[in-house]
This record gives sequence, C-alpha cells and structure tokens, in this order.
Amino acid sequence: MDSVNATSREAPQSGVLESSIASATQGVIGFQQADGHWVFELEADCTIPAEYVLLRHYLAEPVDAVLEAKIANYLRRIQGAHGGWPLVHDGEFDMSASVKAYFALKMIGDPVDAPHMVRAREAIHARGGAINSNVFTRFLLAMYGVVTWRAVPVLPIEIVLLPFWSPFHLNKISYWARTTMVPLMVLAALKPRAKNPKGVGIDELFLQDPRGIGTTARAPHQSRAWFALFSTLDAILRVVEPLFPKSLRQRAIDAALAFTEERLNGEDGMGAIYPPMANIVMMYDALGKDENYPPRATTRRGIDKLLVIKDDEAYCQPCVSPVWDTTLTAHALLEAGGDKAVPAARQGLDWLIPKQELEVKGDWAVKRPDVRPGGWAFQYNNAHYPDLDDTAVVVMSMDRMRREHGVAGYDAAIARGREWIEGMQSDDGGWAAFDVNNLEYYLNNIPFSDHGALLDPPTEDVTARCISMLAQLGETEKTSKHVADGVAYLRKTQHPEGSWYGRWGMNFIYGTWSVLCALNMAGVRHDDPMMRKAAGWLASIQNQDGGWGEDAVSYRLDYRGWEAAPSTASQTAWALLALMAAGEVDHPAVARGVKYLIATQNKKGLWDEQRYTATGFPRVFYLRYHGYPKFFPLWALARYRNLRNTNSRVVGVGM
Repeated sequence: MDSVNATSREAPQSGVLESSIASATQGVIGFQQADGHWVFELEADCTIPAEYVLLRHYLAEPVDAVLEAKIANYLRRIQGAHGGWPLVHDGEFDMSASVKAYFALKMIGDPVDAPHMVRAREAIHARGGAINSNVFTRFLLAMYGVVTWRAVPVLPIEIVLLPFWSPFHLNKISYWARTTMVPLMVLAALKPRAKNPKGVGIDELFLQDPRGIGTTARAPHQSRAWFALFSTLDAILRVVEPLFPKSLRQRAIDAALAFTEERLNGEDGMGAIYPPMANIVMMYDALGKDENYPPRATTRRGIDKLLVIKDDEAYCQPCVSPVWDTTLTAHALLEAGGDKAVPAARQGLDWLIPKQELEVKGDWAVKRPDVRPGGWAFQYNNAHYPDLDDTAVVVMSMDRMRREHGVAGYDAAIARGREWIEGMQSDDGGWAAFDVNNLEYYLNNIPFSDHGALLDPPTEDVTARCISMLAQLGETEKTSKHVADGVAYLRKTQHPEGSWYGRWGMNFIYGTWSVLCALNMAGVRHDDPMMRKAAGWLASIQNQDGGWGEDAVSYRLDYRGWEAAPSTASQTAWALLALMAAGEVDHPAVARGVKYLIATQNKKGLWDEQRYTATGFPRVFYLRYHGYPKFFPLWALARYRNLRNTNSRVVGVGM
C-alpha cells in the first residue's frame, strides 16, 4: 500500500503527461524528411573531423578556408578542461584524439603558441608524449613522415591471400576491421608520403625523436603470452617482408583491389563508414590514380556527404544512421499513437521496405552460405554489411504496424527478415551485430589490435533484440529452439547485481533495457529471479533528480559495473522502458523518472543531451546520436500513459 501511495504522489497529472507526449510527438514529426524517413546527426569525438582535415592536406586538395575555420571552431569548443581532447563529453584525456586534434588545428593554421595549443601540448607531454598514440594514429603519422614505418605493426598485404583455415583470415575479424584493414594494408605495402604542401609536422608533441620510436607496447587487454608470440612474429615479418616475391605482392594488391571494388558501394562508401572510405581514397592516390579516377572520385564525394556544416561550426560524422533512426522513431510514434503519429510512422516504414537487402550475399555468408539475404543495413546503402540489430527492430516496427493498425504490405519483408535473423544465430545461442561465430579472441592480441575491437562476437543487447523480434512474431522458449537458446545465453550473461552488458549503447542500463524487453516478450515470468534482480538493480541506481545516467568509464577492463553519471533523457527512457517491461509500471521509481522527463523537456517538445550515450567500440570510440533524446523519451512517456490506462499493465511488444 505504501508503494501505491508513493506512486500516486509521484505520478504526473494526466493532462501534463498528455501535453508532454503531444509536444514531443510534434517535435519528432517535424524532423521527418520529405520521402518519409528520419536521419539525425551522428557525432563521434574529435578524431573524425581531425582526420578529415588531415586527409585533405594529405591529398593536397585546395584549401577550403571557410570549412576549415568552422572545423577549427568545433575542435576548439570540445577541447577538455585537462587541455586535451576526450572521447566523450566531459570525458578523460585521450592521447590519440588529442594528437590528431592538435595536428589538425596546426594544419588549419592555429599558431603553436596560442593558449589552447600550449595547453594541449602540455597535457600531451604530461602523459608521456605522442609516443603513446594508438596504432591507427601511428599509421597516419607514418604516412605524414612524423614517425617511420617501424612505429607501426607489419601488415603484409599477402594476408589477403591466406586460406580460411589459417590462424588469420579476413573473415575471422569484424566487418569494420576487415573493410578498414584491406586498403590500409595496400598503403602499408606502398608506404606513401602525404603531399602536405604546408609542410606541417608535430615533432613537438614527442619527448624523444619521433623517427626513432618502435612499435606500440602491449595494450591492457592483451595477454602477455599471446602478445609476445605475435610480437615475435611481427619482428620476423619485418625482416622477411622485403624479401617477398614482387609477383606475390602484386597478386595480393590485385586481390585487395578486387575485394574493395566489389564493395565500393557508390557514394555511400565501402562499409559506409569513414575509416575505410578515407583509406580507399589514399590507396588510389598511392596507386597513381588521380582525383578523377571514378572509384576514387565517388568515394571522395561520399566522404563529403558525412559533413555536418552549420553557421559557425562543422564536423565530419563517422557514418549516418537513417535506417536506425527511422525504425526507432516509428516505434516511438506507434507508441504515441494518434492521427498524426501513425501516418508519419507508416511513411517511415514504407520508406524502409525497399532498403531490405534481398539479393547480395555479403561477407556474413562465408559462415552461413545457405542462408538467404534479408537484412537491413544501418546506413542508406550497405548491401554487403546488413546488421541484425537494425533488422530485428525494423521487423518489430512493421509487425506492430500491421497488427495494431491493419496495414498490409509488410508480410514478405517481415518473413525474410525473420529468416535471416534465425540463420545468423551463433552456436552459443547469442547473436552478433554483423557476423556469425566471430569468436577468434586470440586475434585481439596482435600488435595491430591495441584497440581490442577486432572481433564481432555475440552480445547481450543484440541477442535480446533478436529474441524480442522472434517472440513478438509468436515464438516462445517452448516453441522455438532459437528463442530457448537465446534466453539461455542471457541467463548465463547476467551480472551478479542484476544487469546485462550493453555493447552498442551505454552500457549496463542499455543492456538491461534490451534484455528485460526480450524476456518479457518471450514469456519469462515477471517474478523470475533474474527479472526481479534486474528491476531491483535499475531502481537502486536512479539519480536523486529522478533520472538515470551512466558514464563511459563503466566499460573499464577491470569490471566494476555501472558508473554513476548525470541523468540523461535517453538513458532515463531506457531505464523506464526496462522497468515497465518487468511489470513495474506502478513502481515509484517509474513515476519519478517520468516526472524527470517532463521537467527537462525543452520548448520544442524535445530534450537537450550533450552527453554521449552510445558506443562504437568500448574504451575506444563512442557516439552521440542526436535522435536519441528526441524519440526515446517520447517512447517512454507514451508507454507509461498507455500502460496506466490498461488493466493488465503488461507490455505486449518486443521493445
């Protein structure tokens, strides 16, 4: 009774809630594109805009002073109080980000004695200097001649010729590593030098002669024994690589080019992400192909499409997220309901239908040759690399539209998406983002993998999404081995305090939201101990202001669980959706969270969120989806209203 009374005291008045939902609905619909889809900005850290500047000077492209001035404004604004640049808003100093940002600003023309440059240099020196940059930064510096090629691991291009049974093969690493490494290996073979017409260098960031440094030290995640073995192999390759037959090298370069050109993907770019696209442009330059050579020119145009240019600032996105943004917005609008929301959601879902990949068997088919294509990619076009998370979420949104509103035309797309998801389950019962059974963990110990993100193994959040989809389509643990194996995977991966890891969103709040939605939809009882423990954990970490937040530090290698952070709208929405999926719509924590969202809503009906709440690669690369604080809070508020207006209080959909 005390809980019920507390809830009634905390709960917002229905009129206030309804007004908030209506305002948010209108705000979200206002971002819809003319053809029906949504695409919001996708911001990473300073490295991508810095690399964009350095790419232009690498190629000696004409200086765009206006654009560079705007990028410089952006880089200066996000400089941390510590003097360097972080990976997330208000985050800790990061060496590689700081080195690249400093280099880009110096290239743009910022004087080295400017106060912000002095602070950056001092911060870099205080942490041992630029020698502590990561492998990707060192490759860039090697091509600029700041360091020698001895400072980077050996990446023999002949790797592309290795058979699948060999310890290292391109299909034993993740799609993002594969597409980035292939053109990078060509660059490593040719060892080109940046044109750099201004002759800018950054020797001053090192505490020693940069041309005398060797390869990187062992990264914290790397095993001493494995790293020693691979380092020995690296040393041997460094000696014998120059002796490889020229004919073999040319055959390998030709194979790398064939791999690349099959996947160029027009202006959307290979892999539809910035690093491979930049490497491809530099690769063609190194091969003597000028700026008018069609594959180079097309890829280069695609890079410029990633720019976000505003009145005073500009930055380069790592990729774009239209499929993800559109399907999640559709979910939120379907939850909100109404004469404006549902037709807008239908427009978005209709835009998604032709985006499904039904023809191309991408790299995933190497391990699943008998599975038919049927997935959606994250970006506008990325036929070789659809992902399971997007596919599951698209299928659920289409299924909800046909079930709740009787809209026809989605059955075939749903069936093919389901077929592909079922065929992509890994042997341990989990699902990964892009691949199957990508479990060659020893490869994260090679010197190149100091980032620890070479693989794409199954994860709790993606597994949960796939279970949610199958369960929403009617499957249960009893009727589906896919669901049963997936739920068993989730039972094994719950942490002692009750949370689940979130690979693609930050972090334990995101993972726990994903899993609780899946367990609820799969028919796991709300009084099941794992659901009780998870719900109790979520309620226990609520901030004093009623919201929820989590810091990127929670991805630390020495696992300590959730790390406190200021409340954000998106993380609060995930926690609310999770608690409601666990049957806790009447919990006082839910009422407080709803009040937090209403109180922090801005005049446009949306929410302001500077903090990063999504993950590219844990500990290495984080993302700020500008759409998250727009559609997730709307979704949570509408879900709360809808459940409070029913007797069952049970969430009947997979998300």
